[in-house]
Amino acid sequence: MTGVIECDARDVRRAPLIVTEDVELLDDLLRLCAAAGVRPEVGHGAPAGRAGWGGWESAPLVLVGDDAARRLRGVSRRHGVILVGRDQDDSGVWRRAVEIGADHVLVLPDGEQWLMDRIADVAEGVGRPALTVGVLGGCGGAGASTLACALAVAAARSGRRTLLVDADPLGGGLDVLLGGEAVDGLRWPAFAESRGRVGSTALEESLPRLHDLRVLSWDRGDLTAVPSEAVRAVLAAGRRRGGVVVVDLPRRVDAGSVEALAQLDLGLLVVPPELRAVAAARRMAGAAGMVLRDLRVVTARAGAGGLAAHEVARLVGLPFAGELPADAEVVKGGPLGRFCGTFWERMPVTAEGDAA
Repeated sequence: MTGVIECDARDVRRAPLIVTEDVELLDDLLRLCAAAGVRPEVGHGAPAGRAGWGGWESAPLVLVGDDAARRLRGVSRRHGVILVGRDQDDSGVWRRAVEIGADHVLVLPDGEQWLMDRIADVAEGVGRPALTVGVLGGCGGAGASTLACALAVAAARSGRRTLLVDADPLGGGLDVLLGGEAVDGLRWPAFAESRGRVGSTALEESLPRLHDLRVLSWDRGDLTAVPSEAVRAVLAAGRRRGGVVVVDLPRRVDAGSVEALAQLDLGLLVVPPELRAVAAARRMAGAAGMVLRDLRVVTARAGAGGLAAHEVARLVGLPFAGELPADAEVVKGGPLGRFCGTFWERMPVTAEGDAA
């Protein structure tokens, strides 16, 4: 199944106030609100006293047409006011913005995309973006997918809103690794045509729910190409929901993986304690490091004759993040679960990211 996931009007919790008597400008602002899935309040005429319209204090965002700026002198100051005009050459717009305490000045049509994104943000109640962690194998069979799943399960069990993203179309599917390949929900092919802005609530609710987290994985059909624009839109939507996003990355650098790397806060490179694995990991680190600034090494526990964990990190040339236990149990906890729990304790997420 393919298609585009749009922002559903039912997701809207808060809507902006529009203040203008300019019919053409009002039409444009209503169009942008509709595109963001929002039904705004419109304030006509002069505000009733210094308090303004009913929504002046309560609306999360106020869009003031340049024609209405003079009528708002004396209205109580507040954050979240945007003065919207059309004349690129009107230097007086900045003075009028100061007079009404506007945070931003925006000129249409150039600023349409920025404004639509801002409207959608306040409608969705967007707060702090998710802490986004990517897991990458330094060589084949390093255990990156297992660690990604274990990190996601541990985050969800700690009460964080959690999204696990399978960014490797050739990996077999993280839903299989979690035992949820038969659970209903959309997989990556459904998002192949997504562009622009994907509704974050609609995304979350469309995905399979496994072990108290949401999983975006691949199906078992023919391989579907997902353009980099779709990867960007989907990951951005996941991050806007807050909490934690864990991304299982492929061991190659293409347009889609670059988009994923660009949205990470932290990358973990899983490297077995062997010289050949270290050599491969150095190449991976060089490629990923061109996009991702914060990349750290996680090693498997060394066996007889294996390299020490800190030596692996030194040879790869990256900071050391930890040594994985030999246990590979993803769901039931155990040593790997405790390792992941400790990891999240060192990477706290604010209350804005707690699971709903």
